[in-house]
Amino acid sequence: MGNKKWWKEIVVYQIYPRSFQDSNGDGIGDLRGILSRLDYLKDLGIGAIWLSPVCKSPQDDNGYDISDYQDIDPMFGSLEDMELLIQEAGKRDIRIIMDLVLNHSSDEHPWFKEARKSKDNPYHDYYVWRDGVEGTPPNDLGSTFGGSAWEWVPELGQYYLHLFSVKQPDLNWENPKVRQEIYDMIQWWMDKGVGGFRLDVIDLIGKQPDHKITGNGPNLHQYMRELSKETFQKGDLLTVGETWGATPESAKLYSNPDGSELSMVFQFEHISLDEQEGKGKWDLQPLDLLQLKKVLSKWQTELKGEAWNSLFWNNHDLPRIVSRWGNDGEYRVQSAKMLATLLHGMQGTPYVYQGEELGMTNVRYPIEEYRDIELLNLYKERVENGYAEEEVMESIYAKGRDNARTPMQWDASENAGFTEGKPWILVNPNYTKINAEESIHDPESIYHYYKTLIQLRKEHEVIIYGDYELLYPEDTNLFAYTRTLGDTNLLVLCNFYGNTVTFDIPEEFEEDKTLLISNYADVHSENELRPYEARMYLLV
Repeated sequence: MGNKKWWKEIVVYQIYPRSFQDSNGDGIGDLRGILSRLDYLKDLGIGAIWLSPVCKSPQDDNGYDISDYQDIDPMFGSLEDMELLIQEAGKRDIRIIMDLVLNHSSDEHPWFKEARKSKDNPYHDYYVWRDGVEGTPPNDLGSTFGGSAWEWVPELGQYYLHLFSVKQPDLNWENPKVRQEIYDMIQWWMDKGVGGFRLDVIDLIGKQPDHKITGNGPNLHQYMRELSKETFQKGDLLTVGETWGATPESAKLYSNPDGSELSMVFQFEHISLDEQEGKGKWDLQPLDLLQLKKVLSKWQTELKGEAWNSLFWNNHDLPRIVSRWGNDGEYRVQSAKMLATLLHGMQGTPYVYQGEELGMTNVRYPIEEYRDIELLNLYKERVENGYAEEEVMESIYAKGRDNARTPMQWDASENAGFTEGKPWILVNPNYTKINAEESIHDPESIYHYYKTLIQLRKEHEVIIYGDYELLYPEDTNLFAYTRTLGDTNLLVLCNFYGNTVTFDIPEEFEEDKTLLISNYADVHSENELRPYEARMYLLV
């Protein structure tokens, strides 16, 4: 437990600014909207806000295409608003974690505008170019958003690399000037008082496109160490990398306790368990609980003492967890609380995504009401390739990123209190029943349950630093584990499904234990869990 850090002890709240709170009636959430809701977040008990990108951007990919790293997009407000947000959050003991996209910029960034002018422009080498012939890209590398990752520029006789949208050219990390520009920019934000950074698709910066290596390139960790040394290590920051290809082994490099790279990474192994093997996220299959137990437990035990976990069910790219692996009908409240208990009892820093604390659900819209580039491309591609439209829509209902991006549900007034204008994307019609105002006034709500979980973490070090052990690994209904720190033991019991489960409580927990939290008003039977029932016991 020697390596105590503030970022291990807090809960982070992720805000997708466009959908959180609109302050000026244009239908798009903004920084002043967030400012107006800081007391709500302070009351919830969180210690940091991870803000999805607010830098200047043409918004081809919702802000993950940055045209100016040192300015705020007018859609969200001004640099002064951002400075005020950092300051006001700080007064409430909340730090602001910025989302930075260092793998690529927007094609409207001044660097790329220069880079396109000529091969000998000083900025040309800020991006990844290859000579070629029109119609014959350098190789068959694909873009995440469909089609080739290479775009032809006729006036140069060259292709540039874009692992994402054609408007997101990849930066050339092999060029030391690019790296220095990035370090200077990060230092500039650190001087403004930000509490840390979330680094978008950071495992791609070591790419070697000629060898078709995108993630985990041979120079990746060398770049990460230099980045950290030149910037993060000069402050006391929370830094988290989005690393889709991470394994426990690589996580130990990224999140080495010596602080040479990052605080932690987001790994996504558990997130792909409900897709068909060898296929993509749109190819659905039911979740296998034994697999989930195995994967989450592996990360808990293998990182012990050697790296730090991030804990999450939701983010701006993922569907709502209560609709995904819970039950968003009859047992919405119980299953949302159960999933929260399961996650918040583990070792790592928990992330709560806006509306998760209210049990917000997925949506089912007609295709023309969706806004996400990835989802719309998929629809077009699959329908053209002969998939049944009904099947394509089922995939979109289950996995579309817009599930997470519908406006935050504040109250039962028009547009859920999100905006006085026309929201940029439809509000989930269930906002009249599921909203913050309602939840705050109901002591049994999911909101109050999250508030209690966050408070328990502040009161019991075993939740932060205790060792993890999985119980009943072969039980197909029950996800249970213990956490141990010195003489203190924590027992977490979760019935993952809508049936009743009986089990034998571990011997050492048979007596003298304290019930810390439960998602049912009473404990009906010690050895039985009702549908989606969850409990957390303490034994000192």
